[in-house]
Amino acid sequence: MLSTSLRSLRRLATGSASCKTTRFSALRIPKRRSIIFRVSYASISSPSDGSCGSSGSDRILCLDSNGEAEGLLFGEEKRHRRMTDVQAGIELSLNSVVKIFAVTTTPNYLLPWQNKSQRESFGSGFVINGKKIMTNAHVVADRTFVLVRKHGCPTKYRAEVQAVGHDCDLAILTVQNEDFWDGMHPLEFGDIPFLQEAVAVVGYPQGGDNISVTKGVVSRVEPTQYVHSATQLMAIQIDAAINPGNSGGPAIMGGKVAGVAFQNLSGAENIGYIIPVPIIEHFISGVKETGSYVGFCTMGLLCQSTENVQLREHFGMSAKMTGVFVSRINPLSAAHKVLKKDDIILAFDGVSIANDGTVPLRGKERITFDHLVSMKKPDETANLRVLRKGSEHEFSIKLQPLEPLVPVHQFDKIPSFYIFAGLVFVPLTQPYLHEYGEDWYNTSPRRLCRRAMEDWPKKAGEELVILSQVLMDDINIGYERLSELQVKKVNGTEIDNLKHLCQIVENCKDECLRLDLDDDRVIVLNYQRAKDATSSILNSNRIPSAMSADLIEHQKQSNGQVELINSA
Repeated sequence: MLSTSLRSLRRLATGSASCKTTRFSALRIPKRRSIIFRVSYASISSPSDGSCGSSGSDRILCLDSNGEAEGLLFGEEKRHRRMTDVQAGIELSLNSVVKIFAVTTTPNYLLPWQNKSQRESFGSGFVINGKKIMTNAHVVADRTFVLVRKHGCPTKYRAEVQAVGHDCDLAILTVQNEDFWDGMHPLEFGDIPFLQEAVAVVGYPQGGDNISVTKGVVSRVEPTQYVHSATQLMAIQIDAAINPGNSGGPAIMGGKVAGVAFQNLSGAENIGYIIPVPIIEHFISGVKETGSYVGFCTMGLLCQSTENVQLREHFGMSAKMTGVFVSRINPLSAAHKVLKKDDIILAFDGVSIANDGTVPLRGKERITFDHLVSMKKPDETANLRVLRKGSEHEFSIKLQPLEPLVPVHQFDKIPSFYIFAGLVFVPLTQPYLHEYGEDWYNTSPRRLCRRAMEDWPKKAGEELVILSQVLMDDINIGYERLSELQVKKVNGTEIDNLKHLCQIVENCKDECLRLDLDDDRVIVLNYQRAKDATSSILNSNRIPSAMSADLIEHQKQSNGQVELINSA
């Protein structure tokens, strides 16, 4: 059979053309039992005009199990057509992609009056309309100095951060020097690529100083946790390598930007992620309309799937009904005034929600309905169809971004702290827990970690204030083991946040100061002796001030003036 197939192949490959050299090589035998061959030509003469084609061209020939030819493809031409748009996009991007040099300094959350060592890093970016540069937020997070350099130019130009959205890991830079913009061309944004479409990631990854291009195809489109902020937003998975330094560079498809490279999958090979155009455009439009980053909306709900038949029957869902079960509602959300626990959300803005919480994306692809929520602008209204106690209702909810009780990130901010009698008070944040190491979830205090991950605020501006450490002195002997506990009350008043605690302590008129902590622990201090001791404690620990700059400003606004306690 194989010899018969080869004869048929030779007849199909040569026809009436003159072939100086024809080489056959079997490529694969698929499950349908066809035999596929690659035919390589040294030269080919056209049967119509006798002209000779270019040497080294390939054709892909396929025979079925009976030795009959199923088809013929010009492999080189097909690949060429598929890659033409990508190549054109890459050539265009060379006059747009820049290398970003950033000097960053991150705070020390265990010693919040100090910064850690200065660090230099680099990333990528690209020019967009309006003489702006798009990059990742994590490239310029906690920056103190930023430079950019364009391809083929040795000069570095000073850049400033115009807007940054840490939730979506995007930032916009500006360059005042007009010389930088000579020869630079903005890139246009395209659409969400389909699965298996080819993309090229352009940037400046580690391993060299010049521009680099890696190619791959789209593997998946779905909500993904953004490592920089732990936010769940839409992302595109590709099989092109995205390495440190690639961050902020464009992923090119069809001559347009399909996304921004921003992270890879740790421990896996060639699994990278790009931020898709809808997320980018949401960020840019918010900056244009308000002048700063506005955030991504959320409904403030904890929902459960209704895939179990008994659960659906219990809550009165008919066989044709689909939706998700509301198990918890954020007290600060607009939904808290409209929805109730045990409601079933059937549709969002007229789009039916499946029992697993997904909605159609395109074709047969689906995505969680949270994506529809996140694409809403602040103050926009969402229409919900809800099943409540067997009856359907229509509700409208005005959406807003919501702040968590324990902030997930504190980039570009100076940590808040307050020191009194050697007791160091700070608001609980996830960056504080991160100081316990990479395995912070298991090594940080269990109670604090649980509250950071699970608790929601009960009122606006609420913080969890903790006693982070005790700077030893005669005034606080015996209290050193009470660190890492939440402060519940000061002189009988429940604490709202660190500013509230600072104000109560600073304005104390009682002889003694009482602090009620977690686990029913109590700290009692003679107020005047403790206040007098604070200055010497600051001096011995080389701490310049008893409170952070934001608390000083708050005290000035509240009292008109503030008596600062500084080290001698």
